[in-house]
Amino acid sequence: MSEETIKSALSNVTYPGFTKDIVAFGFVKDIAIAGNDVTITIDITSSAPEVAAQITEEAQKELQKVGISNAVIQIKAPQMPRESSSHGKNIAPQVKNFVMVSSGKGGVGKSTSSVNLAIALAMQGKKVGLLDADIYGPNVPRMLGLEGVKPQIEGNKVLPLKAYGIEMMSMGSLTDEGQSLIWRGAMVMKAIEQFLRDILWSELDCLVIDMPPGTGDAQLTLAQSVPVTAGITVTTPQMVSLDDSRRSLDMFKKLNIPIAGIIENMSGFIASDTGVEYDIFGKGTTEPIAKEFNTSIIAEIPIEPAVRIGGDEGKPIVYVAPDSETAKRYMKAAEAIWNTIEKINEEGGVDNQAIQPTTPPGVSACSTGAH
Repeated sequence: MSEETIKSALSNVTYPGFTKDIVAFGFVKDIAIAGNDVTITIDITSSAPEVAAQITEEAQKELQKVGISNAVIQIKAPQMPRESSSHGKNIAPQVKNFVMVSSGKGGVGKSTSSVNLAIALAMQGKKVGLLDADIYGPNVPRMLGLEGVKPQIEGNKVLPLKAYGIEMMSMGSLTDEGQSLIWRGAMVMKAIEQFLRDILWSELDCLVIDMPPGTGDAQLTLAQSVPVTAGITVTTPQMVSLDDSRRSLDMFKKLNIPIAGIIENMSGFIASDTGVEYDIFGKGTTEPIAKEFNTSIIAEIPIEPAVRIGGDEGKPIVYVAPDSETAKRYMKAAEAIWNTIEKINEEGGVDNQAIQPTTPPGVSACSTGAH
């Protein structure tokens, strides 16, 4: 009986809902051997009791196969989340919580953050969906390895695609590769509604919504269609990005959407040979904006080649490299987001229709284009 034998046995225990085992995920934290007694500590990300029970049962079975019948399995898990409550219009009632991931401008890593946050939440035991609402630039299918995969139809509903433990739908999954969508604002608004109403989402704890950049029709439609539980703004340290991020945060305020935090992408560069982190784009530039809107920076995501490679190859870093610094920061951000969601629901949920954005005189909301 050795630690290697035990790990080999436990590598046959897959994490519920995934194809990866608990050893590969790094959840086996300690193996103590004292004579014939074995104590194994497994630190999981799920708060659901059934997940802990399944892992314990399967671990005992695999250990018995190698002659270990008296092992003590200690499961460490986060606190069980409370049920969600929300108010206002909801055209997707099977979804308990909606998280809007937005940015003032494009190219700041919003889709990358949406993908990794969704998977991180799923790895923490939540039932998660990911809606790629970036109509003009739907990159999520590629990032999840679903490029070219078409969804199935069930009745008059579209079944979401599945990958890495989450459900996903994107305009990129419904159109031909490389096809441009030259749509006016009203068509974008209709598409957002259909994504929420006509996709056969499961009973989800959370739907992460990757928004188009800017503050326009898509954001307004979403806030009017479902009670958005919380908003996330993605930015980079440069002032040109922060100026637009301020507009994104102001949009949340005007739409009465609670702000769960700011994710700062390209926050330093980690050298692959030394592991040293360099602040090549500046440091501390986002903090004043966070204070201005009474929120916090929930993650500072560095430039790490593995993130780009994972996005291009459909292998999100949170899943394929959970021990990387970037993955750990995304996991921590997901925990912070869920804590905010729980707090909001404990306080009675949200009503995004309480406050509506203003439009210039003579201009209707339907005619304003995203910008």
